[in-house]
Amino acid sequence: MLQALLFDLDGTLTDTDKLHLLAVQQLLHEEDGRVFTEEQFKAHASGRANADMCRYLFPDRPVAEHEAFASRKEALFRQLSPQLKPLHGLLALLDYAQAHGMRSAVVTNAPRRNAEHMLGVLGLAERFECVVVAEELPRAKPDPLPYLTGLEKLNGTAKAAIAFEDSVPGLTAAVNAGLFTVGLATSQSPQVLLEAGASLVIDDFSDPRLWQVIEQMRGAQ
Repeated sequence: MLQALLFDLDGTLTDTDKLHLLAVQQLLHEEDGRVFTEEQFKAHASGRANADMCRYLFPDRPVAEHEAFASRKEALFRQLSPQLKPLHGLLALLDYAQAHGMRSAVVTNAPRRNAEHMLGVLGLAERFECVVVAEELPRAKPDPLPYLTGLEKLNGTAKAAIAFEDSVPGLTAAVNAGLFTVGLATSQSPQVLLEAGASLVIDDFSDPRLWQVIEQMRGAQ
């Protein structure tokens, strides 16, 4: 039976990619006037750990400079996001999960300060049993370790859980962890998400197809 729900954060609980893109664009423009397009962001930053993004942006810079840029970028993102809205249908899904004894976790490549900021702004800090921050683990998404860690913390199994993701690295991680993975078409096209392994692609959590899957999994023996 369905026992656990695991959620990515950015682009899944709330649509934030445009704010992250803006933060990177502003900093790169200030540094050297570089243009960073939305297409580049989707291909090299969306859903990825900051270390991966910085290796793409600054292949010749040392790790210390990568970390400094990432810190500045995340601080700017937090300034740009004093208010955020949960994706449509999310609150109803969390209420349903709680009413039916399903456990919930956040599994994110975002830094912990961002996760705490976003969950606080969204009013969701108390709605999840744990927050797995991939950069605190040996390997981030697209490695399955963050999702396997989330399952372990919830005492869950992959066959009795659903993961929700919006990015290719996140989908890769969840699928390789053995999870039924639902793609949220907030930052990538449905086709890209399906090609990355999504079992179902939805615009938001109100999609009747999602609720059909949930009921089917809850009733499975």
